[in-house]
Amino acid sequence: MSRIEIEEVEGVEPPRRARVEEAVETPAEKLERKRDYLEGFLAEKPADAAPGEPGGDIYEGVVAALREIFDPEIPVNIYDLGLIYGVDVSAEGSVMVTMTLTTPHCPVAETMPAEVELRVEAVPGVRDAEVNLVWDPPWDPHKMSDDAKLELGML
Repeated sequence: MSRIEIEEVEGVEPPRRARVEEAVETPAEKLERKRDYLEGFLAEKPADAAPGEPGGDIYEGVVAALREIFDPEIPVNIYDLGLIYGVDVSAEGSVMVTMTLTTPHCPVAETMPAEVELRVEAVPGVRDAEVNLVWDPPWDPHKMSDDAKLELGML
């Protein structure tokens, strides 16, 4: 049978506390570490996203294609401008893009939907694309992303 020994002590020295002065990381290094973490976090895709769902290859490819199309009057892409109301991808690879324009009298009202359709059809995995141009709800500047507002000096 083992014996338990008991030792009495007067006190225990508290552990040393960390001090800010002891940090070896410079502010620039800390910023870079945070930036790397954030970029990795934002690049992470859902593990089980189907190709046509947000995070999936086809869906993200369509969004990337939409971000390459710029409004001729406003130097911002149509996705960040808030002109895209929806992207629906079927299991077969058919894509339906619901979008609007800044006004019904927009000079590209005739050509923009066709350009969107062509660009989306060029995305790998897309079988065909259709653009549904709607006017309700009407577009307004509140639909723009923060990136677009920053680009236009609205933030």
